[in-house]
Amino acid sequence: MAEDDSDKTEQPTGKRLEEAREKGDVPQSQEVRIWASLLGAFIIVAVLPGRIARGVANTILPLLQHSDSFDVTPESLRLLVVHLASGIGLALAWPFAVVIAITLIAMVGQTKGFLWLPNKLMPDPSRLNPMTGLTRMVSMQHLTDFIKQLLKVGLVGGLLGWMIWSHVREYAQLGQLELLGILAYLHDRVYALVLTVLLLVTVLTIADYGLQYWRFIEKMKMTKQELRDEHKQSEGDPMVKMRLRNLRSKRARQRMMQAVPNADVVVTNPTHFAVALKYDMDTMNAPMLVAKGGDLVALRIRELAEENEVPIVENPPLARALFATVELDQEIPPDHYKAVAEVISYVMGLKGKIGK
Repeated sequence: MAEDDSDKTEQPTGKRLEEAREKGDVPQSQEVRIWASLLGAFIIVAVLPGRIARGVANTILPLLQHSDSFDVTPESLRLLVVHLASGIGLALAWPFAVVIAITLIAMVGQTKGFLWLPNKLMPDPSRLNPMTGLTRMVSMQHLTDFIKQLLKVGLVGGLLGWMIWSHVREYAQLGQLELLGILAYLHDRVYALVLTVLLLVTVLTIADYGLQYWRFIEKMKMTKQELRDEHKQSEGDPMVKMRLRNLRSKRARQRMMQAVPNADVVVTNPTHFAVALKYDMDTMNAPMLVAKGGDLVALRIRELAEENEVPIVENPPLARALFATVELDQEIPPDHYKAVAEVISYVMGLKGKIGK
């Protein structure tokens, strides 16, 4: 049975968000680009006009000062155009570089890093389908975005109109000022306009990015089944892990049973536990536990010991202690040296390895 969006109640995992990012699906707001452009414009108006003016002046003034010595020829005109274009272009390069740099930083910042998506450059046949395009145009999200853009244009336009209208009497008096005064006044008005619009767009951008992020998280939410499936993929299917664990346990038990015939002694409970010990004075510092088990496994260890004439010693306290504290192929800890030494001595005595 298919699951609809109402079933997506779980927050997206880091893996799901990373997969979406690799496909270029990240929360983005178009308002960030507009905000970055406005910020660049504000910096230009606030910080760089003097540098721009000096650059243009340094290009034009020498020509004006030596205009009487200028020969009007095709070659001189060509050089004049090259000089003006290079000088003024270099003066204006700073503002354009600032705007481009701020825009790039803003775009990379909102996607939390640079995204290289060559697959996005490939043509998508579905985008050529007019019905698909019409569906996108009339979707609720696009309708919401359209209304949002209308409100934004209305707010910004209304604010600009109010600021211009509130100073209309001052504009009528500009004719009484000198050129430098007019330029200074216009600079101040443009500065105030850009700053005010920048502050308004900053608020709108923060709100829009919050909306886009909320939409993205809602889209990325997962159903409980998707969460379980991802957990299985990352952690492994519990059924498969159980089968592998059982297989490893079976192989370990087989290797353990193969070690019983070569043991020196089997210590039993006598029925619930059995541990097999091996000791070689030349190669071992202490006896080693080579097999252990409870109930049916303990019964099988005793059977193998009897079949291979391995001595069996009943010592319930020692059998329980070794079963609980010593792992396979591990030497006996010092706490049990005395008890184990007595058992080994007893077995060696039975085999005639020490004097009677």
